[in-house]
Amino acid sequence: MSIEGKAKEAAGFVKEEMNEHGDTAEAKKKAQEGRDLRNEGRVEDGKAPKTTEPGTGAKE
Repeated sequence: MSIEGKAKEAAGFVKEEMNEHGDTAEAKKKAQEGRDLRNEGRVEDGKAPKTTEPGTGAKE
């Protein structure tokens, strides 16, 4: 696992969590950016991107 991949995954997680419950278009856009960043970090570390619905607590 790379440090950069772990950092991207963590930053994306935080960005998604901060914005996923917002009702505005801007909040939804930022939450999607967070998901994209998290998945980019996961792919860099050789993991599969998360494809489940956000906030469901579903296992990978």
